Amino acid sequence: MVSAGLCGAALAATAPAAPEAAGAVPASPVGPSQHRGGWELKDSGTDARLRGLAAVSRETAWAAGSKGTVLRTSNGGGKWRNVSPPGAGELEFRDIEAFDGRRAVVLAIGEGEASRVFRTADGGATWTESFRNTDPKAFYDCMTFFDRRHGLAMSDPVDGRFRILSTADGGRSWKVLPDKGMPAAQQGEAGFAASGQCLVSNGSRDVWLATGGAARARVLHSADRGRTWKAADAPIPAGDPARGVFGLAFRDRTHGIAVGGDYRADQPSPKAAATTGDAGRTWTTAGQPPPAYRSGAAWLPGSRGGALAVGPTGTDVTSDGGRTWRTVDTGSYDTVDCTRDRACWASGEKGRIARWERD
Repeated sequence: MVSAGLCGAALAATAPAAPEAAGAVPASPVGPSQHRGGWELKDSGTDARLRGLAAVSRETAWAAGSKGTVLRTSNGGGKWRNVSPPGAGELEFRDIEAFDGRRAVVLAIGEGEASRVFRTADGGATWTESFRNTDPKAFYDCMTFFDRRHGLAMSDPVDGRFRILSTADGGRSWKVLPDKGMPAAQQGEAGFAASGQCLVSNGSRDVWLATGGAARARVLHSADRGRTWKAADAPIPAGDPARGVFGLAFRDRTHGIAVGGDYRADQPSPKAAATTGDAGRTWTTAGQPPPAYRSGAAWLPGSRGGALAVGPTGTDVTSDGGRTWRTVDTGSYDTVDCTRDRACWASGEKGRIARWERD
């Protein structure tokens, strides 16, 4: 079986290059909170592919990616500091969760000991490795936090069930949760380490897990911090190791968006988005979905129905909770994140990082 985590690692080789020159992002007619504006590229100082993103505020954000890269800005992207953990150059960071400008937890993906978790409490000046996977059958893909102490990470199925890792001390220590409450995985089913959004949470206890690579794409939901789960089919293309749900975003514990499709550039993704209004028990295909594969999504701050979806071929916006989408930018991004002070950030290939700037 080719795990979807491995598919995520292969995305860099298959995704199309950005269509515009660096620094030249097409102006978009509509943006976050219905303000005119567009993505403005920031000079990240790296060519690493940045699939991990944690937006703290309009001024502070973290990004993580290939070649063991971790970046941090505290001035709105005007300057990015390389705060990568020493000796991590061979690791693939695919998810980062930040609590503020000093405290962050980053996940490296891969088989066996390649899957690791690092934590910093001083803005990346020093890092502590708090978890290293020793099971050769495990492959960790994504991570999420409910609050500053409680968080989860997920691995592709081990012995037929997805594996969940838990922390109750802000990522200082981790333990594998019992799998008795986890439904059996389908043949070939796994997660996609494409945007840090295959495992997302909302509130103090609810968490969702996105899958692909099997006959049916699914979203699994837990209301007790990952101890028991219920699975629901998602109407996003599946039936191939390259297809499934790649990213999730929840506005609250009931309203969510799923994005995905087929990450191969030469394959269509006619149903690249779906919505739920019942915490993920049922999913409905978007009436007018994004025109191509999308790997990340984020709800727009201060808007009940507004959200962004991003992928290698563009950014789409919805104002009706994900039922209809329209493309507003053609730049290449892998992931997107918005903050409570109404800032949205995106990152992706070749060190691309951008913040949405209003006209």
